[in-house]
Amino acid sequence: MINAKNCPEERQLCIEKECAGNPAHLVYVHIPFCKQKCLYCDFLSACYAEDTVEEYFKQLEVEIMNADPKHKEQPVESIFFGGGTPSFPAAELVCRILERIKCEFRVLDEAEISLECNPGTIDVLKLRQYKKAGFNRISIGLQSAQNGELREIGRVHTYEEFLEGFQSARDAGFLNINVDLMTALPGQSLESYEETLRKVVELNPEHISAYSLIIEEGTEFWNRYHGKPKSGFPSLPEEEVERKMYQRTKEILLENGYYRYEISNYAKPGRECHHNSGYWKRKNYLGFGLGSASLYENKRWNNTELMSQYLLGNIQEKQCQIQQLTIEEQMEEFMFLGLRLMSGISIEDFKQCFCKSIEEVYGSQIAKLRKDGLLEMEGDFLRLTEKGIDLSNYALADFLF
Repeated sequence: MINAKNCPEERQLCIEKECAGNPAHLVYVHIPFCKQKCLYCDFLSACYAEDTVEEYFKQLEVEIMNADPKHKEQPVESIFFGGGTPSFPAAELVCRILERIKCEFRVLDEAEISLECNPGTIDVLKLRQYKKAGFNRISIGLQSAQNGELREIGRVHTYEEFLEGFQSARDAGFLNINVDLMTALPGQSLESYEETLRKVVELNPEHISAYSLIIEEGTEFWNRYHGKPKSGFPSLPEEEVERKMYQRTKEILLENGYYRYEISNYAKPGRECHHNSGYWKRKNYLGFGLGSASLYENKRWNNTELMSQYLLGNIQEKQCQIQQLTIEEQMEEFMFLGLRLMSGISIEDFKQCFCKSIEEVYGSQIAKLRKDGLLEMEGDFLRLTEKGIDLSNYALADFLF
């Protein structure tokens, strides 16, 4: 383990030089507004009054304008509007924020610019506004093609509304569409999930994300299924059924031309999500909006999660939890984020970044995981095996100091 305090001067200079981070390549914008909060959701989102929405977008624009000048000097290769439901407010508000980012930052011509949206909050006119403003990627939250399952998780749309929204996105000219799916939903069976997969594949989106439901504390689902579970609600799938859902996701999507490039993400060749890939590769990113996180030159900070405080307009008061990552924390992130990618991590990149070989730091962990069949090495790359992917939480935990 490297301890920065005990590191020889030349080694510490090497670390500072190599691990200062890439230029601020990524920008994230948080839009916390929703028509209705889903029962499983623990994201920072809620329903707000119209005057709060208007004021929020004003303050969001001010925050972007007041960004550190050194951050504005670096090229931006991707912008991602997440939430909440960014497609819920008026399109004019969202497009105005994108235009402000383009004015303040050096956004590359080929930048990936994504917008999350939910069925029932989009139509072809709204989508054409997004396209004209410069958005070139749409991510639609379907979760399930079964209306009964959608009702059980508190979604405010039907599968038919999703189909209408998907076609509207195509009609508006979007050639890069992601569809979000979820497994292990209440009342979901392996058969119903396979039907969802096949229906989505027939639409031929460029990207599909398939995440397993995680029941987080503080959500309505936590009250239903933890502590003293309430009766009268559909049961969650058994662990073995959930495992089969995961396996069938890989099989069905592979059969239809999608390859898995990250544990839960599948894409047509060349259609990987550049923004999320940047997170897994620890590229610098700047977050704007309520509760958003930033990472720049191994310093991390978060905006306040209190709407009343965010609307005050004082940029210093908006930012909190500022943390300079230690060398150990940087190594941890390098490993457990990078190993989520099917390509794995570069052993040489680790050495270039930390001025130590990966064996010096993680030799025993790597040897153990390789012996257990969870990790494999090929040339310069270290990656999880199929077994390791199935047990990824266990395998990745080994790289935490």
